Amino acid sequence: MNIEANQGDYLLGWDTDEFPFDVYSATLCMYEVLKAGGLTGGFNFDAKSRRPSYTYEDMFESYILGMYTFALGLIKAAAIIEDGRIDEFKKNRYASFYNTEIDKKIINDETNLQELANYAEKLGKAELPSSGKQELLESIVNNILFK
Repeated sequence: MNIEANQGDYLLGWDTDEFPFDVYSATLCMYEVLKAGGLTGGFNFDAKSRRPSYTYEDMFESYILGMYTFALGLIKAAAIIEDGRIDEFKKNRYASFYNTEIDKKIINDETNLQELANYAEKLGKAELPSSGKQELLESIVNNILFK
């Protein structure tokens, strides 16, 4: 697996291929990389320095910025995993997804859409899921990033 490592300007609405500097996004990316078992490839900085940064030194600083951003993201992602609160929340939130035969069939890719549709019709009216507590989870990430 290889990661195309650049970022855009959220206010422009298109990909500006900037070198990554957003530690928050890099941390969440590296969290997923660690949870998936790591990388078999590397990072492709498909990016360029900004127009006012035109010297060779600026180019080197751009690459250093990108590498440092992902290195810090990796350190903070490991801290999130070691902290355990995010993983514990996910485990509890989705615990009911692993209790039935249909759950096992879904996980093992042993079902099809028709069987799932029939199962859903028999369930009747759906209940609201438990809260996703997004703000709590973001607070946990902020606490680990900025303490």
